[in-house]
Amino acid sequence: MDDERDFDVVVYGATGFTGELTARYLAKKGETSRWAIAGRNREKLERVRTELASIDAALEDLEILIARSDDQASLEAMTSRTKVVLSTVGPFIEYGEPLVAACVETGTDYCDITGEPEFVELTIAKYGDAAMRAGVRIVSCCGFDSIPHDLGAWLTARQLPSNEPMVIEGFVRSKGTFSGGTWQSAIQAMANFRSAAKARKSRPRRPAPDGRKVGLVKPKVHREKKLGAWAVPLPTIDPDVVRRSAKLLPEFGPDFRYGHYARVKHLTTVVGAGLAVGGLFALSQFPPTRMLLQKVKTSGDGPDEAERSRSWFQVTFLGRAGGETAHVEVAGGDPGYDETSKMLAEAALAMALDGDALPDRSGVLTTATGIGQPLLDRLRDAGLTFDVVAASMTR
Repeated sequence: MDDERDFDVVVYGATGFTGELTARYLAKKGETSRWAIAGRNREKLERVRTELASIDAALEDLEILIARSDDQASLEAMTSRTKVVLSTVGPFIEYGEPLVAACVETGTDYCDITGEPEFVELTIAKYGDAAMRAGVRIVSCCGFDSIPHDLGAWLTARQLPSNEPMVIEGFVRSKGTFSGGTWQSAIQAMANFRSAAKARKSRPRRPAPDGRKVGLVKPKVHREKKLGAWAVPLPTIDPDVVRRSAKLLPEFGPDFRYGHYARVKHLTTVVGAGLAVGGLFALSQFPPTRMLLQKVKTSGDGPDEAERSRSWFQVTFLGRAGGETAHVEVAGGDPGYDETSKMLAEAALAMALDGDALPDRSGVLTTATGIGQPLLDRLRDAGLTFDVVAASMTR
């Protein structure tokens, strides 16, 4: 990436709840002084800058960039000045595409925190080839969706023989609250579920190289004896991200299958949650009721520090291949905000600063295929747990 650019990283959406947390993380870490905050409202950005200056007085002069998703020229003016743009501006299916287009046009790396399948499908279909030609990395899902699952599955695969058929299953449990932005994105993703599935089916499939196969474990509710818990199929974007990584990375073996589950103690919990989600899904399908749901929590709202301090997540990965087994644990604090902002910031810093250590790839990528080991190392240093608990293969 061109070192003549003014900034290493620009935080786009710095006035939002997660955007401000991400900016605060960068301020506290202080790894680079070459960064800026961006958005559409100067007054709100100046307020954020004042908050950041309370962390580091040098940030009194932090540059503010004005850019809007409905003004392509402003987006290209912003992206042309930086190595990497990180975005927290969702719902991404509504506001995200112009920024991706600007990054491809100006040769700028990009990362975000979306968990919206329709948006990811859009970027792959519309910008995948162009991003490869431009030599840029477009890396979505750089928060709790889906870094713990993507890097965790990749770490598990590396503990197993890569010349044998492989099965890895991830079991998620967490405690946390959510912001207005997350609520808005979730409702939008439910509303667009059918169109996203249609887009996924219509997208030309690029097979894994060398005749390798990648798929899913047949989803079913079952008792996982090794964990002493029930495993319930979890219909998030995470399995799609893991499969995309597995297609490009030979570490996942010649025939790879992935299963993704919520880990729960009691089936009654599953029934209650299923009814609640089913009700929200049904209401999201109709514009009048969808509008009412969107008014429940507005963008910019979020849990306070005390609430976030009580939140946590743990993902357990169990893998097997060729008679060998592996057990990996990925864990951290508040998944939706504190850890998501940390993960997003470290992804952007890795892309901006880690140079030759990054995988030699461009296009619309996953965190495992686009950033890989530098990000895993950074997140461990930042306090997230990526532990190999057991592996039977002698390495």
